[in-house]
Amino acid sequence: MTETPLPEAELDAVLLRVGRLNYAWSNTESLLIHLMAGLTGMTQNAAVVVFLSVPATRGRIELVERLAKLQLVPGAQQRELLALTARFAKLSTVRHRYNHSIWSFQDDGSVATILMRIADRRDRIHMGRKQNLDGDELAELDRELARMSALNRDIWDFLRRHDFPII
Repeated sequence: MTETPLPEAELDAVLLRVGRLNYAWSNTESLLIHLMAGLTGMTQNAAVVVFLSVPATRGRIELVERLAKLQLVPGAQQRELLALTARFAKLSTVRHRYNHSIWSFQDDGSVATILMRIADRRDRIHMGRKQNLDGDELAELDRELARMSALNRDIWDFLRRHDFPII
């Protein structure tokens, strides 16, 4: 016996969450520009060029971390910034899952993501990890969205408190 298909409103709710994730991610990632400018003293335009020249988020986060270690005196400000970048790096797994997966819409109405990543093991590889988007998984996505929003606010707070350049 097959279940009834996922109602359109519920599917829209899933897609809305993924859209919010993408918006929150790009909005938060753009704050790295201000961090780069503040840590190096370069202009915002120069920081944008550097940001766009580093092709991946992980590289941008690592650049900010290395600049923080180079430019900031070890202490509270440096620890705070490194804690923010660590939170950002951790949240990247959520974004990767939803943006670098194949979406599977089943006849029974269920929705799943199939992660397109190869995991090498000693004597075999794993790929195509499937994750159903059930109520628990959507609740976890909501929590991750809240964490992303909190990170965004915390980076803005850091920028303001430490007089980093903000356009």
